[in-house]
Amino acid sequence: MKIILTGGGTAGHVVPNLALVPELLEAGFEIHYIGGKGSMEQGLAEGAGLVYHGVSTGKLRRYLSLKNFTDAFRVVKGINDARKILKKIKPDVIFSKGGFVVVPVVYAAKMAKIPVIIHESDITVGLANKLAIPHAKKVCYVFPEALAGLPADKAVRTGTPLRKEILNGSALKGAEMCGFSDDKPVLMVMGGSSGSAAINNLIRECLPKITSDFNVLHICGQGNRDDSLESGIYRQFEYVTNGIGNLLALCKIIVSRAGANSLAEILALNKPNILIPLPKGVSRGDQILNAESYEKQGFSMVLREEALTPEILAGAIKIVYADRGAYQAAMRLACQDAGEPTAEIVRIIKETVGL
Repeated sequence: MKIILTGGGTAGHVVPNLALVPELLEAGFEIHYIGGKGSMEQGLAEGAGLVYHGVSTGKLRRYLSLKNFTDAFRVVKGINDARKILKKIKPDVIFSKGGFVVVPVVYAAKMAKIPVIIHESDITVGLANKLAIPHAKKVCYVFPEALAGLPADKAVRTGTPLRKEILNGSALKGAEMCGFSDDKPVLMVMGGSSGSAAINNLIRECLPKITSDFNVLHICGQGNRDDSLESGIYRQFEYVTNGIGNLLALCKIIVSRAGANSLAEILALNKPNILIPLPKGVSRGDQILNAESYEKQGFSMVLREEALTPEILAGAIKIVYADRGAYQAAMRLACQDAGEPTAEIVRIIKETVGL
């Protein structure tokens, strides 16, 4: 059996695909990956040992832009690229994680009568998935609120597949990676796969207020280190490809954006957290809805970037840490009722191809 994984544009559209790889291999699948030519997903997929195929892509925008016209031609070219790849590989099924690269792949799959399974991580459906879902056999989703925007006959709640590295981290190895000079509890700060200038600035301004109580582990994004601040109580990483599970095991509280993958990791590991979602002006508002859902369920405290100051953030960190037991109890209860996302998605894939 052959499967094509597709998705790209951000790590959030790639990492869940890679989490499926070990169980797909165990089930006997030959795995290929389709993404953009020369894209970030190419490096991640090839780094995982997958055979990679690049297609032309055009970004799908919800606003008026001349690039919508030129990119339409790129999408058409992408469909032709994908048709050639599908004809050569002859896959039995396609699993699509989202991002604008999936549109030509899903449309080519429809023409070739190849079944497609789609995964939607957010409460609201992204534009690429909106275009792809009519051609899908099944749609996997995460948040219970998402069902209202999905076709009920296709929707299956699975959760987000997580890499085993995330679930099996070693706090001892995380401590070795950071080399903190004392044993204060560790605060981990994440701004998404590309980092966040707003969160970086806020946390750095907070350092004098919080480092008396916490060691700070800051994943700040490519090119965003400030080496003048590096110390035995403040460690920076631009991006962590190996060992992220160890760092998550080490930390006792997290400050994060509200991307779906980060939230899935936080919940699975029962980490008390503060969420600072991307403002609606720079996104479609999906992170705000994700964060509000977690806050409503008692998993998180949510702070809006627009009204946030270093003083407010420092105070919130201390409050959440003091109340960490209540947050952890709510997350543990939710996890007891949840299935195992990776196994459930692989089960759906196998069922789709008749295994």
